[in-house]
Amino acid sequence: MKSRRFVLTFSPEATGEPITYNLIKKFDIMVNIIRADVSPGKIGHLVMEMTAPAKVLKEGMEYIRQNNVECEPIDRKISYLKEKCIHCGACSAVCFAGALTMNPSTAELSFDPEKCVICELCLKSCPLSLFTIDIS
Repeated sequence: MKSRRFVLTFSPEATGEPITYNLIKKFDIMVNIIRADVSPGKIGHLVMEMTAPAKVLKEGMEYIRQNNVECEPIDRKISYLKEKCIHCGACSAVCFAGALTMNPSTAELSFDPEKCVICELCLKSCPLSLFTIDIS
């Protein structure tokens, strides 16, 4: 079994298709939705983790693309220079995924890479430019 994260971008015409349902039902892919912004008739985005054997993941990605949905793997990760952080909270204020949080009792920044969706908002918000993108 292999787990990979993907960003799906739906065209306005594709938002009515039951893509995730079919991935689960037809391909037996375990789907974990991390973030979703999909509305009928509008461009939509879905960040999800899919778990299945490599061959099945490939078939599922092909199914997604056949339904006019872009499917891009997330092969990057965010890292930051923790030792230089001044814990100002600017990055946590823009982190909608909850990967960057401020500890209320210690006022220190905490980073959970498992929650990170690579939106890159932390790169722009950090006054010390401590965040970088690592490509795997």
